[in-house]
Amino acid sequence: LGDKTYEQAAGFLRIMNGDDPLDASAVHPESYPLVEKILKDIQKGVKELIGDASILKNLHPEKYADEKFGVPTVTDIIKELEKPGRDPRPEFTTAIFKDGVEKISDLKADMILEGVVTNVAAFGAFVDIGVHQDGLVHISALANTFVKDPHTVVKAGQVVKVKVLEVDEKRKRIALTMRLSDEAPKASAGAQTEQRTNKSNTQKSQDRRAQEGHSAPPMNIAMAAAFGKLKK
Repeated sequence: LGDKTYEQAAGFLRIMNGDDPLDASAVHPESYPLVEKILKDIQKGVKELIGDASILKNLHPEKYADEKFGVPTVTDIIKELEKPGRDPRPEFTTAIFKDGVEKISDLKADMILEGVVTNVAAFGAFVDIGVHQDGLVHISALANTFVKDPHTVVKAGQVVKVKVLEVDEKRKRIALTMRLSDEAPKASAGAQTEQRTNKSNTQKSQDRRAQEGHSAPPMNIAMAAAFGKLKK
Protein backbone atom coordinates (compact mmCIF):
# COMPACT_ATOMS: atom_id res chain seq x y z
CA LEU A 1 0.00 0.00 0.00
CA GLY A 2 1.15 3.51 -0.80
CA ASP A 3 1.08 6.23 1.87
CA LYS A 4 -2.13 7.83 0.59
CA THR A 5 -3.94 4.50 0.13
CA TYR A 6 -2.91 3.42 3.62
CA GLU A 7 -4.12 6.72 5.08
CA GLN A 8 -7.55 6.21 3.51
CA ALA A 9 -7.82 2.52 4.39
CA ALA A 10 -6.27 2.52 7.86
CA GLY A 11 -9.55 3.24 9.64
CA PHE A 12 -11.07 0.09 8.14
CA LEU A 13 -8.14 -2.22 8.86
CA ARG A 14 -7.93 -4.34 12.02
CA ILE A 15 -4.56 -5.73 13.09
CA MET A 16 -5.17 -8.27 15.81
CA ASN A 17 -2.49 -8.93 18.45
CA GLY A 18 -0.32 -6.18 17.01
CA ASP A 19 2.18 -4.00 18.84
CA ASP A 20 -0.41 -1.26 19.41
CA PRO A 21 -3.83 -2.32 20.78
CA LEU A 22 -5.38 0.60 18.90
CA ASP A 23 -4.55 -1.14 15.62
CA ALA A 24 -7.32 -3.64 16.39
CA SER A 25 -9.90 -0.86 16.77
CA ALA A 26 -11.66 1.53 14.39
CA VAL A 27 -9.64 4.46 15.72
CA HIS A 28 -7.74 5.95 12.78
CA PRO A 29 -3.95 6.27 13.23
CA GLU A 30 -4.34 10.03 12.72
CA SER A 31 -6.35 10.04 15.96
CA TYR A 32 -3.76 8.16 18.01
CA PRO A 33 -2.29 11.43 19.37
CA LEU A 34 -5.74 12.27 20.76
CA VAL A 35 -5.92 8.93 22.55
CA GLU A 36 -2.43 9.51 23.93
CA LYS A 37 -3.61 12.89 25.20
CA ILE A 38 -6.47 11.17 27.03
CA LEU A 39 -4.11 8.52 28.44
CA LYS A 40 -1.75 11.16 29.75
CA ASP A 41 -4.62 13.03 31.36
CA ILE A 42 -6.05 10.02 33.21
CA GLN A 43 -2.62 8.40 33.75
CA LYS A 44 -3.62 5.03 32.38
CA GLY A 45 -2.18 2.68 29.77
CA VAL A 46 -4.01 2.00 26.52
CA LYS A 47 -4.66 -1.64 27.47
CA GLU A 48 -6.23 -0.49 30.73
CA LEU A 49 -8.40 2.07 28.97
CA ILE A 50 -9.80 -0.03 26.13
CA GLY A 51 -13.07 -1.63 27.18
CA ASP A 52 -13.21 0.04 30.60
CA ALA A 53 -16.63 1.68 30.50
CA SER A 54 -16.32 2.99 34.06
CA ILE A 55 -13.47 5.27 32.98
CA LEU A 56 -14.62 6.12 29.48
CA LYS A 57 -18.17 7.10 30.47
CA ASN A 58 -16.76 9.72 32.83
CA LEU A 59 -14.66 11.40 30.16
CA HIS A 60 -15.83 14.77 28.82
CA PRO A 61 -15.31 14.97 25.01
CA GLU A 62 -15.27 18.78 25.03
CA LYS A 63 -12.18 18.68 27.24
CA TYR A 64 -10.16 17.00 24.48
CA ALA A 65 -11.66 18.76 21.47
CA ASP A 66 -9.48 21.15 19.49
CA GLU A 67 -9.25 22.66 16.01
CA LYS A 68 -8.46 19.24 14.53
CA PHE A 69 -10.82 17.02 16.51
CA GLY A 70 -14.31 18.33 17.19
CA VAL A 71 -16.57 17.12 19.99
CA PRO A 72 -18.48 14.65 17.72
CA THR A 73 -15.20 13.06 16.61
CA VAL A 74 -13.90 12.77 20.17
CA THR A 75 -17.24 11.27 21.23
CA ASP A 76 -16.99 8.61 18.50
CA ILE A 77 -13.42 7.76 19.52
CA ILE A 78 -14.43 7.32 23.15
CA LYS A 79 -17.33 5.05 22.11
CA GLU A 80 -14.96 2.96 20.00
CA LEU A 81 -12.53 2.63 22.91
CA GLU A 82 -15.41 1.47 25.09
CA LYS A 83 -16.47 -1.23 22.62
CA PRO A 84 -13.69 -1.93 20.10
CA GLY A 85 -14.95 -3.32 16.82
CA ARG A 86 -18.53 -2.21 17.42
CA ASP A 87 -20.80 -1.82 14.40
CA PRO A 88 -21.95 1.84 14.36
CA ARG A 89 -24.98 0.97 12.22
CA PRO A 90 -28.34 0.61 13.98
CA GLU A 91 -29.61 -2.90 14.63
CA PHE A 92 -31.30 -4.40 11.59
CA THR A 93 -34.71 -5.91 12.25
CA THR A 94 -36.58 -8.28 9.97
CA ALA A 95 -40.14 -9.53 9.94
CA ILE A 96 -40.88 -13.01 11.24
CA PHE A 97 -43.13 -14.61 8.66
CA LYS A 98 -45.79 -17.01 9.93
CA ASP A 99 -44.95 -20.69 9.62
CA GLY A 100 -47.08 -22.47 7.06
CA VAL A 101 -47.97 -19.28 5.22
CA GLU A 102 -45.86 -19.46 2.08
CA LYS A 103 -48.28 -18.79 -0.78
CA ILE A 104 -51.37 -16.71 -1.35
CA SER A 105 -53.65 -19.74 -0.99
CA ASP A 106 -52.43 -20.17 2.60
CA LEU A 107 -53.95 -16.84 3.62
CA LYS A 108 -57.19 -16.72 5.57
CA ALA A 109 -59.40 -13.78 6.46
CA ASP A 110 -58.69 -12.22 9.88
CA MET A 111 -55.22 -13.78 9.97
CA ILE A 112 -52.75 -11.51 11.79
CA LEU A 113 -49.27 -11.49 10.29
CA GLU A 114 -45.97 -9.68 10.51
CA GLY A 115 -44.61 -8.12 7.35
CA VAL A 116 -42.24 -5.58 5.85
CA VAL A 117 -43.33 -2.43 4.03
CA THR A 118 -41.93 -2.65 0.49
CA ASN A 119 -43.37 0.51 -1.01
CA VAL A 120 -45.42 3.53 0.05
CA ALA A 121 -47.77 5.24 -2.38
CA ALA A 122 -50.28 8.06 -2.13
CA PHE A 123 -53.12 5.56 -1.68
CA GLY A 124 -51.48 3.26 0.86
CA ALA A 125 -48.61 0.89 1.55
CA PHE A 126 -47.57 -2.44 0.09
CA VAL A 127 -46.45 -5.08 2.57
CA ASP A 128 -44.50 -8.29 2.03
CA ILE A 129 -46.05 -10.99 4.24
CA GLY A 130 -44.03 -13.89 2.87
CA VAL A 131 -46.36 -15.21 0.16
CA HIS A 132 -44.47 -13.87 -2.89
CA GLN A 133 -47.22 -11.31 -3.48
CA ASP A 134 -47.35 -8.02 -1.61
CA GLY A 135 -50.59 -7.05 0.06
CA LEU A 136 -52.04 -3.55 0.13
CA VAL A 137 -52.86 -1.58 3.24
CA HIS A 138 -55.15 1.15 1.95
CA ILE A 139 -54.56 4.66 3.34
CA SER A 140 -57.85 4.39 5.21
CA ALA A 141 -56.59 1.28 7.01
CA LEU A 142 -53.18 2.56 8.09
CA ALA A 143 -54.31 3.99 11.42
CA ASN A 144 -57.34 4.61 13.59
CA THR A 145 -57.05 8.32 12.84
CA PHE A 146 -57.27 10.23 9.57
CA VAL A 147 -54.12 9.88 7.46
CA LYS A 148 -53.42 12.48 4.81
CA ASP A 149 -50.04 11.16 3.72
CA PRO A 150 -49.08 7.47 4.19
CA HIS A 151 -45.42 8.49 4.44
CA THR A 152 -46.14 10.01 7.85
CA VAL A 153 -47.22 6.60 9.17
CA VAL A 154 -45.00 4.03 7.47
CA LYS A 155 -41.79 3.84 5.48
CA ALA A 156 -40.11 1.26 3.26
CA GLY A 157 -38.34 -1.40 5.28
CA GLN A 158 -40.51 -0.92 8.35
CA VAL A 159 -41.73 -4.05 10.11
CA VAL A 160 -45.49 -3.92 10.73
CA LYS A 161 -48.32 -6.12 11.95
CA VAL A 162 -51.27 -6.48 9.62
CA LYS A 163 -54.59 -8.33 9.43
CA VAL A 164 -55.84 -10.03 6.28
CA LEU A 165 -59.14 -8.53 5.12
CA GLU A 166 -59.65 -10.04 1.69
CA VAL A 167 -57.82 -12.41 -0.64
CA ASP A 168 -58.45 -12.68 -4.37
CA GLU A 169 -56.22 -15.56 -5.34
CA LYS A 170 -57.12 -15.48 -9.03
CA ARG A 171 -56.27 -11.79 -9.44
CA LYS A 172 -53.45 -11.98 -6.88
CA ARG A 173 -54.81 -9.22 -4.69
CA ILE A 174 -54.46 -9.12 -0.94
CA ALA A 175 -56.24 -6.48 1.11
CA LEU A 176 -54.65 -5.82 4.50
CA THR A 177 -55.23 -3.49 7.43
CA MET A 178 -52.98 -2.19 10.19
CA ARG A 179 -56.06 -1.54 12.31
CA LEU A 180 -56.07 -4.93 13.99
CA SER A 181 -59.56 -4.36 15.36
CA ASP A 182 -60.98 -4.31 11.81
CA GLU A 183 -63.01 -7.36 10.83
CA ALA A 184 -62.80 -9.04 7.47
CA PRO A 185 -65.93 -9.08 5.26
CA LYS A 186 -68.17 -12.05 6.08
CA ALA A 187 -67.78 -13.66 2.67
CA SER A 188 -64.76 -15.93 2.38
CA ALA A 189 -61.99 -15.30 -0.12
CA GLY A 190 -63.12 -18.26 -2.23
CA ALA A 191 -66.71 -17.03 -2.30
CA GLN A 192 -65.56 -13.56 -3.33
CA THR A 193 -63.56 -14.97 -6.23
CA GLU A 194 -66.51 -17.08 -7.34
CA GLN A 195 -68.82 -14.05 -7.19
CA ARG A 196 -66.47 -12.06 -9.44
CA THR A 197 -66.44 -14.79 -12.11
CA ASN A 198 -70.04 -15.92 -11.85
CA LYS A 199 -72.08 -14.67 -14.79
CA SER A 200 -75.42 -15.68 -13.38
CA ASN A 201 -78.47 -13.45 -13.37
CA THR A 202 -78.02 -12.93 -9.65
CA GLN A 203 -74.58 -11.44 -10.19
CA LYS A 204 -75.84 -9.24 -13.00
CA SER A 205 -78.63 -7.88 -10.85
CA GLN A 206 -76.11 -7.10 -8.11
CA ASP A 207 -74.01 -5.20 -10.64
CA ARG A 208 -77.05 -3.21 -11.76
CA ARG A 209 -77.91 -2.31 -8.17
CA ALA A 210 -74.35 -1.16 -7.61
CA GLN A 211 -74.57 1.10 -10.65
CA GLU A 212 -77.84 2.53 -9.38
CA GLY A 213 -76.31 3.56 -6.09
CA HIS A 214 -76.23 0.41 -3.96
CA SER A 215 -72.48 0.49 -3.71
CA ALA A 216 -70.16 -2.00 -2.05
CA PRO A 217 -68.78 -1.23 1.42
CA PRO A 218 -66.43 1.78 1.41
CA MET A 219 -63.38 -0.36 2.20
CA ASN A 220 -64.00 -2.62 -0.80
CA ILE A 221 -64.38 0.39 -3.11
CA ALA A 222 -61.21 1.96 -1.77
CA MET A 223 -59.24 -1.24 -2.24
CA ALA A 224 -60.51 -1.74 -5.77
CA ALA A 225 -59.66 1.84 -6.71
CA ALA A 226 -56.18 1.52 -5.25
CA PHE A 227 -55.45 -1.69 -7.12
CA GLY A 228 -56.82 -0.04 -10.25
CA LYS A 229 -54.32 2.80 -9.91
CA LEU A 230 -51.53 0.28 -9.45
CA LYS A 231 -52.54 -1.57 -12.62
CA LYS A 232 -52.39 1.66 -14.62
